[in-house]
Amino acid sequence: KLHSLDERINRVIAMVRAKVEHPFRIVKRQFAHVKTRYRGLAKNRAQLFTLFALGNLFLVRRRLMA
Repeated sequence: KLHSLDERINRVIAMVRAKVEHPFRIVKRQFAHVKTRYRGLAKNRAQLFTLFALGNLFLVRRRLMA
């Protein structure tokens, strides 16, 4: 059994981790970005920026439709 302070710290860490990792799940699952081919750093960076921008739109799609 953990101390109550340790439980609270673990809960905060888990909440932050969930918020940070959720966009990566969207990019990987919804947009099927599993592997990155080497096409040059600029092209890879542009593709990732585009995927994360689409991921942000995907996360707020319900608010945009209302």
